[in-house]
Amino acid sequence: MADALPPVGRLLIYRMGSLGDTVVALPAFHMLARRFAGAERRVLTNFPVNSDAAPIQSVLDGSGLAHGYFPYPVGARHPGGLLALRRAIAAWKPDLAVYLTPREGLALWRDLLFLRLCGVPRTVCAPTRRELRQWKTGNHGLRESEASRLARCVAEIGDIDLADPAAWSLGLTAAERAAAARALDGWAGADRFAAFSIGAKVAVKEWGDARWAELLAALSARHPGLGLAMVGGPNDGPRSEAAARGWRGPAIDLCGALPPRHSACVIARARFFLGHDSGPMHLAASVGTPSIGIFGTLSPPGIWFPFGARHRVFYPGLPWSGGEPPVFRDAAGEADITQIPVAPVLAACETLLLGDAA
Repeated sequence: MADALPPVGRLLIYRMGSLGDTVVALPAFHMLARRFAGAERRVLTNFPVNSDAAPIQSVLDGSGLAHGYFPYPVGARHPGGLLALRRAIAAWKPDLAVYLTPREGLALWRDLLFLRLCGVPRTVCAPTRRELRQWKTGNHGLRESEASRLARCVAEIGDIDLADPAAWSLGLTAAERAAAARALDGWAGADRFAAFSIGAKVAVKEWGDARWAELLAALSARHPGLGLAMVGGPNDGPRSEAAARGWRGPAIDLCGALPPRHSACVIARARFFLGHDSGPMHLAASVGTPSIGIFGTLSPPGIWFPFGARHRVFYPGLPWSGGEPPVFRDAAGEADITQIPVAPVLAACETLLLGDAA
């Protein structure tokens, strides 16, 4: 239990993943920052393979939630790489490790052994019990969110209130907000725009460029003065611009031009966010911008949905579509993401644009 922990001067936090994985773990990072306020906190994490997948540093740097990182490059299973990593961690001499990575089976126990070999005297919050590795089933066929599962895992050392907006704060600075403002300076759409990100990184999470083009053209035809700010990685720019060829209002391509935290500042100024299940969608939720997220069936519904009641989600075959009170739709016959029709997504855009969302 929390009161049984020894004094901690150096805390190692083990969390793998990229942008979206980091944002959903923000409540856990905030709790650790409060619980171990006097400790130096470093994160053991991976470097994403995909050049468009932002690493954890791009989210946490500047937030005050982490003071440093131990890089765990993908593919570092060879003895030399693991030995160098072990030596670096051992030289730092962490007093405690907090396990925030969703693993099971041999991978979980291998990680715990590795941390022990690094000289970590104790590791807490590892999901060694089955109920901590699984997402609970809730109403409307939804699974528990990953943020909620993490909160259960770390409950042994501290409580998390997921409903508290402060738990999701990126700690954006005045300088970061000013940089985002400069990126929009002089753009005709800066006062009234939607943020859009087409990147999904995984084929089964792609709605299809033709559907995005149809949606954006229809939305712009109804609201020709609305601006469109395209955000994402450097490889998302050409696809985003192609999808937005039918856009009648002012449009700006910021893909690859801004780091994730600056992009979050831009998204915070948008009327709503529109995109796939992606890191930018989670950034939108963290800064309080209502989102429309289109999901594939890679994961059960609910786990990676944006947290909060202001968002609208579209998951194949799932009638529940978010909102408070809940909004339902006709999702019969949808076997995959490509069968989600344009019309209900367009209707959701207009609802958020007109400010009728809960």
